[in-house]
Amino acid sequence: MTDSRMMDAHMTDQNLSDPFLRYRAEFPILDRTTYLISNSLGAMPRGVRQAIADYADTWAMRGVRAWEEKWWMLALETGNLIAALMNAPANSVAIHGNVTQCQAVIASCFDFTGRRNKIVYSDLNFPSVMYFWQGQSRPSGVGNESRGERVQMECRGARVHMGPTDGIEVPTERLLDAIDDETLLVPISHVIFRSSYINDAKAICEKAHRVGAHVVLDAFQSLGSGVPLDVQALNVDFACGGVLKWLCSGPGVAYLYVRPDLAAKLEPKFTGWLAHENPFAFDVGPMRYTQGAYRFLNGTPAIPALYAAAPGLKIMRELDMAPVREKSKRFTAQIISLADQRGWRVNAPRDPERRGGTVAVDMPRSKQVCAELLKRDVLVDFRPGAGVRISPHFYNTPEEIDRAFSAMDSIVREMQ
Repeated sequence: MTDSRMMDAHMTDQNLSDPFLRYRAEFPILDRTTYLISNSLGAMPRGVRQAIADYADTWAMRGVRAWEEKWWMLALETGNLIAALMNAPANSVAIHGNVTQCQAVIASCFDFTGRRNKIVYSDLNFPSVMYFWQGQSRPSGVGNESRGERVQMECRGARVHMGPTDGIEVPTERLLDAIDDETLLVPISHVIFRSSYINDAKAICEKAHRVGAHVVLDAFQSLGSGVPLDVQALNVDFACGGVLKWLCSGPGVAYLYVRPDLAAKLEPKFTGWLAHENPFAFDVGPMRYTQGAYRFLNGTPAIPALYAAAPGLKIMRELDMAPVREKSKRFTAQIISLADQRGWRVNAPRDPERRGGTVAVDMPRSKQVCAELLKRDVLVDFRPGAGVRISPHFYNTPEEIDRAFSAMDSIVREMQ
């Protein structure tokens, strides 16, 4: 049997035992690289090329008529594709350019000048989101993070409480203790980007609601990875994230879910003409908000990005997330075992139920190791304080993880 036939037979056997591998043909980069970086940028589906061509053809052939015929409703259609992945009701997900904008829209719905003005999160939140909250603040009693002290700041009348962690796990009880009857918002990451720790979103939502606070769940590193996310079961107030990572749908599209009963009461100040009940009236009087997802929009959406997002979202809609999660847990356990065999530090939870789809491994000169891996078409990334982040997805194989570690072995030997 020729080598090519042996390879085809091997892949056929794998496909029988792992039905997800039939999707490998949909992601061209998998033929050329060892792609283990879905927590940073998911592999591009081959359908994106045609989707972008369709956008260009529509603009070229239909011109301004494209708005009425297709483009005006595209944000809602994209939001509904995402809504189905987290059991959100139809017409409850708005589309923005990035998660920081999503959180800015949320913040603009609230008044921070009263007694209930506290913002609570941990120091493992994604930095861009923390920059947003802290960027509006003036320091007041800032503690020393290096000594594990909490950081608290005043933020245009609000108080920002950032709880310390060990760099891997968020101490749930300490976070819950910080959520009190003066807390207004709790913007937390569902899965921590640096360590892949899964926050106890249910306990956090329950405590927040018990004292009258609202939870903003950043699901960027959970939705699509297999980590279960049911916004209705959690009764979470807000959920946001982007599609470019685990949802394999490219940059420029972020989603914002608002619990429907809450949405009807909120009036975002970071708003625009798409949120108006009659946008084409071009009224100059007071804002009159529409209902549903468009209530939380502002300016014109990025239509090309919406076209590009559709192929990946449609693939994700076909997947059963329970076996995706089980496969992810097997992969991350494999990574931890291989790292342990080499005596390399694992900066991720050991408990698979508290671990998302990424494992960060810190070996000698890990930043340089990462750079060499990229040169060898083993695609991973490096984060300070974490090491080399390895993020296999449903389309990967165990052999690719073995291949990545063999490459790391070779690089580490060469650097000695």
